[in-house]
Amino acid sequence: MDEEPLHGQEESEVGWGTRIAGVRRFAYAHVKALSALGLGGVIVATWAVMGAHPVSLAEPDSGLSSAIITPAPTPTVAPVMWFIHVLGAVNEPGVVSVEAKSRVMDAITAAGGLSEDADPADLNMAAVLTDGAQVFIGTRAEPMGQVRVGTGGAGIAGSDGAGGASAGGGSVLDLNTATAAQLDTLPGVGPVTAAAILAWREKHGSFTSIAQLQEVDGIGPKTFAQLEPYVGV
Repeated sequence: MDEEPLHGQEESEVGWGTRIAGVRRFAYAHVKALSALGLGGVIVATWAVMGAHPVSLAEPDSGLSSAIITPAPTPTVAPVMWFIHVLGAVNEPGVVSVEAKSRVMDAITAAGGLSEDADPADLNMAAVLTDGAQVFIGTRAEPMGQVRVGTGGAGIAGSDGAGGASAGGGSVLDLNTATAAQLDTLPGVGPVTAAAILAWREKHGSFTSIAQLQEVDGIGPKTFAQLEPYVGV
């Protein structure tokens, strides 16, 4: 009578053991399936990475790449021009225009350069001009190099540096009081002609007309035409 409950208890323990073994087998099979799925996922992911093409990443557009930067235009400033009267032994005598602060050689170049018979004496070709100045070039027969300012002041002379008549019409050289050095600065007048003017003045007392210069040895119509604007009595 007492053994029956023990037999039932053994059957119950056997039944639980069977269930636990079944659960273990199911859990093991489930883990294997999950592991297989995980391994497959790793393989697929690795294949996708290895077979993928590289994609360049676009740089962020800052908005400046498409903008056209236009520099501000540089203002054009016209050069200041001076007008210089070039006469004497040059190829194209007359009024020429040169840039401000130009030099004597620039004015001569603008007038076509020196002629074949030119002799500018010791004219300073590097001297800076002034607006309205006059440049005179002598010949080998009558050497002369002279620059006269255009404001009525004294000339910048050739050989002796003495002042002369102005090219601007402000003052003229008085033939009756002029010295040999002053006469020597006149266009077309060299030391010989200056001495001849003084000799004529001593002989006749004084000039009463500038036209009387044509009575002086060495002064013809051409030279007189050059002298007329710069002398008076």
